[in-house]
Amino acid sequence: MSEAPEHKLRRVGFSLGSNMGNRLALLERACDKLAEKFGALRLSQVYETDPVDCPEGSPSYLNACVEVETDMPAIEILDFCLQTENELGRVRGDVYGTPRTCDIDLLYCGDEIIRSERLTLPHPLLTERAFVLQPLCDIDPMLKLPTTDKTVAQLLDELPPEHSVVRFPL
Repeated sequence: MSEAPEHKLRRVGFSLGSNMGNRLALLERACDKLAEKFGALRLSQVYETDPVDCPEGSPSYLNACVEVETDMPAIEILDFCLQTENELGRVRGDVYGTPRTCDIDLLYCGDEIIRSERLTLPHPLLTERAFVLQPLCDIDPMLKLPTTDKTVAQLLDELPPEHSVVRFPL
């Protein structure tokens, strides 16, 4: 499937993560960049989480989710995420899951379903990750993605308690 040609105003979700440097400051800077680009943000709480699919000994993450409304095409949103990660010092290594200053994943763009070489929406691992589903529940526990009939709260409840997701004291 390819991107929908029409660009209507829709809810767009992001997952933010950092496990290098001043993690909280980096998440705040990512939110500032998103607000500059898209305007008002709906923000989750911040969570400290176990590293998932990362090399042994990787530090814990701070994770959060953000939702905006925009009519920007999904591929342009992806490009903005990659540019922002670079501006915040992210270096992509050869090993998957290496520590990073900032990770901004595009989770969903309204009801769009995209399967392309550069972008898959909704994010293919979203429904399997408590560190994404828990903060999404803060924003809207009744949110349903276009690929499932379950709410994000139901998806979270169905996950095994494999990885720690703990609210970070601010």
